[in-house]
Amino acid sequence: MKPPLFDYLVARSSEEAVKLLSEYPGAMILAGGQSLIPAMNFRLAAPAALIDINRISDLRRIDIVDGNVRVGAAVRHRDLEQNDAAFAANPLLRAALYHVAHVPIRNRGTTVGSLCHADAAAEMPMVLLLTGGWVTAEGPSGQRDIPAEEFFEFHMTTSREADEMIVSATFPGLPTGAGHAFAEFARRKGDYAIAAVGAIVERGADGVISSARIAACGISSRPVRLSEVEAALVDTKLSDDDIHRAGELAKQSVTAPDDAHATTAYRQHLLASLTRRVVRQAAGIMKES
Repeated sequence: MKPPLFDYLVARSSEEAVKLLSEYPGAMILAGGQSLIPAMNFRLAAPAALIDINRISDLRRIDIVDGNVRVGAAVRHRDLEQNDAAFAANPLLRAALYHVAHVPIRNRGTTVGSLCHADAAAEMPMVLLLTGGWVTAEGPSGQRDIPAEEFFEFHMTTSREADEMIVSATFPGLPTGAGHAFAEFARRKGDYAIAAVGAIVERGADGVISSARIAACGISSRPVRLSEVEAALVDTKLSDDDIHRAGELAKQSVTAPDDAHATTAYRQHLLASLTRRVVRQAAGIMKES
């Protein structure tokens, strides 16, 4: 299939891109195009114009700022995956990016593009939420930071305004000494997750959990924090009973209905198993779920 007709525009700066968004109502930003172009081909998207931002050098940067990983809007998945400074600050990025589609797609697709596409089963929106990250939007009135909790509203729906573009995403670095883990189940390698879970766990010298952040995707209309699981883990030493209970609590977060990929009950089973696995791995307890 072919996309509907559109104007093709090239922006040389983020300011010019924002100006073009205002001048062309219904325009969309083109970076990697790995989600947008197929959507256009299937007539699921019909932008009046595409604004190509690939010639804006500032948007191709990966910067470590105060220990946080700031990713420009034109940074390819693969460049972030292979960036050693980003890995040192937050190894969860590489762990999750390994599961994003396939290498040829990651060579072209962009991390910020995936965040803006906001597929509820995509890995990187979940990682942004898990780490307490944010995106930076630029519009006619300037820039503003949007926390992940406020950015993802529904499947393929974000709080970005029509005249704004997302110029970067910031993934906070992991706390010193924190354990982390990421696990996913998909029908085939490279498919969207039927369920995926990430964890960041901090333990004291006495083995007691002082902090836990758990998030999942593929189970609801947007990525979600498993807040009840987090609360249940804090102040425990992660006995087998504690970890089993965490899995059982995780099931309550599944709101996705039965679909062609899995039933709700199957997603609940997966989420419980994956939650137990990542909690053990993040806490350094090497035992199968």
